[in-house]
Amino acid sequence: PTSPCLNRVHPKKLLGSHWTNTKPQNKEKHFEIIKVEFDDDQNVIECIIQAVFTQNEYPINWRDLKNSELWLMGWK
Repeated sequence: PTSPCLNRVHPKKLLGSHWTNTKPQNKEKHFEIIKVEFDDDQNVIECIIQAVFTQNEYPINWRDLKNSELWLMGWK
């Protein structure tokens, strides 16, 4: 089995970035990162993603965005 391709995600460039969920639910396919919080060591401690269609907000582990089986960079 081949491992999933990894999206190249840099924490500093998360804010405002656009993502497409490969397994959309509730017509929520396109998302934007609306909040990223760092600790004193510049580690991401909070990341909030918002659905464009519904405006629903969800906390997300930013590292999950690296998995191209779950997320695609940009709006596809």
